[in-house]
Amino acid sequence: MASNRESNGLDGYHSKLDFTTFRNVINNKLTSTAETRHGINPATAEPLPEVPVSVQKDLDNAVACARKAFESWSKTTEEERGKALLSFADAIESQQDEFERLLVQEQGKPLSTAHVELTMAIQWLRSFPKLHLTEEILEETEDRVIISRYTPLGVAGGIVPWNWPVLLAVGKIGPALYTGNTIIIKPSPYTPYCDLKLGELGTRIFPPGVLQVLSGGDDLGPMLTEHPNIDKISFTGSSVTGKKVMESCSKTLKRVTLELGGNDPAIICEDVNIEKAIPKVATLAFLNSGQICMLIKRLYVHGAIYDQFRDALVAFSKTIKTGDGFEPDVLVGPIQNSMQYEKVKAMYSQIKEEGWTCALGGSIQEFSKGYFIEPAIIDNPPEHSKIVTDEPFGPIIPILKWWDEDDVIARANDSKMGLGASVWSADIERAHRMARQLEAGSVWVNSHFDVAPGVPFGGHKWSGMGMEWGVVGLKAYCNPQTLWLRKSE
Repeated sequence: MASNRESNGLDGYHSKLDFTTFRNVINNKLTSTAETRHGINPATAEPLPEVPVSVQKDLDNAVACARKAFESWSKTTEEERGKALLSFADAIESQQDEFERLLVQEQGKPLSTAHVELTMAIQWLRSFPKLHLTEEILEETEDRVIISRYTPLGVAGGIVPWNWPVLLAVGKIGPALYTGNTIIIKPSPYTPYCDLKLGELGTRIFPPGVLQVLSGGDDLGPMLTEHPNIDKISFTGSSVTGKKVMESCSKTLKRVTLELGGNDPAIICEDVNIEKAIPKVATLAFLNSGQICMLIKRLYVHGAIYDQFRDALVAFSKTIKTGDGFEPDVLVGPIQNSMQYEKVKAMYSQIKEEGWTCALGGSIQEFSKGYFIEPAIIDNPPEHSKIVTDEPFGPIIPILKWWDEDDVIARANDSKMGLGASVWSADIERAHRMARQLEAGSVWVNSHFDVAPGVPFGGHKWSGMGMEWGVVGLKAYCNPQTLWLRKSE
């Protein structure tokens, strides 16, 4: 890959990027567009730098370059592609501080959370090459051998959301490229900045056309899903949009992976150590201002400890600091964009309208220029109220009471969503038994939101289709193929 850096006139991937200008990456060239737009810093409501607004011809150009690059990239060895991913990880790490600060500015999350996201992204890139898709001999006789193997699909499109833009971009780039595909990344219009810089770094590592990044408006996503020469879409976002993506992909029979919304239940048994559990539960409810699909969204607490647990949760949550991501000790930053801010505000306004009891009232910081909303905890609302059935994607959570094990499992499963779920108990055998009955793609015991690059990740029901990461995630970028090989005429 060193020859690629030389051909681009670059002095190695450790030279610093310019984090003040942002352009598309098409065929390893940095390009702009006739029209530009800018994002907003959600903590200050101040404009960020201009970014391109791609149109159909930009996408067509990128797709043509990706198809051409696929011809040679797909013929490289797994080892060569793995080394390229490791170099990409090194390149990101060499400018990790700059990426983290940019991520705080565009997404709003605290600097400590941005550090976690960048660290995870680097770890993911270094872990994918440890996975392997090996050929399997299904049958061998004197006359023939039958082999099962996986071949790359071609050109992939990755549609990345605004809540976790670096990790979720890398989580698509790594498996796609490692399995021999090329990929075009479309960041969210709200958070295009870090992803454009990932693409720019990629020009120093990968051959032209292998990794491309296009910034655009809301119309760029449908362009990707409808494009006849894109073979696979990996989409992370809402269930509503995911249905539209699936419908659009069906027109050209694209392969599709959907990682959609969640409404994760956490079941707290009466034997938990409350003092130890509370910091974990509160953090896993309000991290990133509740703007993570796999956070705790519904908290079911056994009646025997309900009051004690609720009061401890409220007391701890009052110590959680809300503020600008660059301020020290902040856990809850701003809501990322004005559209989501208004949605969360509407949920808060229903507290009084619906007569919900607030264990912790929270507040909307109307005096601030940014989109700041403080955490709220709703005390035992009706099971089918909106705060329980809908994912608020903000720092607000219902806490509900349960007594019977079968009943709480049924209530936890009574959702169209099935992304994650957890059981918290000192009785491990009981916790394991309950965990196995929960309907979700990931189920944890005495934890929540644990993820790893070698472990498949995805949802059931309306929370998605297919899995990302792990060997299962690699296979999602491949066609299974059976070879019937005769040994003689």
